[in-house]
Amino acid sequence: MIRVAIVEDEASYMKQFQKYLAQYAKESGEEFDIVTFTDGDEIAGGYKSVYDIILMDVQMRFMDGMSAAEEIRKVDPEVVIIFITNMSQYAIRGYAVDALDYVLKPVSYFAFSQRLDRAIARMKKRVDRFIAVPVKGGMQKINVNRIYYVESQGHNLIFHTSKGELVSSRTMKETEEELKAVHFCIASKGILINLEHVDGIREGCAVVNGELLTISRSRKNSFMESLANYMSEVMK
Repeated sequence: MIRVAIVEDEASYMKQFQKYLAQYAKESGEEFDIVTFTDGDEIAGGYKSVYDIILMDVQMRFMDGMSAAEEIRKVDPEVVIIFITNMSQYAIRGYAVDALDYVLKPVSYFAFSQRLDRAIARMKKRVDRFIAVPVKGGMQKINVNRIYYVESQGHNLIFHTSKGELVSSRTMKETEEELKAVHFCIASKGILINLEHVDGIREGCAVVNGELLTISRSRKNSFMESLANYMSEVMK
């Protein structure tokens, strides 16, 4: 079941998107749980991370879609956002809130279904995966998507995550083997990076969560190839 929020203040478009989702479900076999809102402040106020996809109108009376998306991103970095707008220039602003795409009004079913294809593909790639790592006093389960990178320090590994650092006695070799199938790549000796969190390449380093992580010369070609392959998959 895919949880979809429609945020749209025009009743005719609200009905149209519901109709399009029903048609898409019939054609694809996907199932949707749909919740509707008529303004940005309705979804942004007290937002809970319960949606997979948000179809967000940009121009609304009380809180516009861009402002609502900014509030949502403070608590939910994963939900897939698609903007619905009359003006294509809003697409550029959408990058600031990691919007997947935008669709122009009036909305055809073909354009809508294409965006939905991409949204579902991205959503499914972000399905939570967990690994269990040994820590002092027991084991700790970590959401793989929340790991920025793994660093080797002496006989320990430091897992740098969105919830802070975690020290484990795991080996880098076994960690790399387990994570290489889910878009992790060695950048240099002792540094294993989650490609999902690479924001750019600067001065021979990968930019990850604001940090510059060195890419060694021996690893540069393979790392850049892995990053390019990951990006092409995400943008399909």
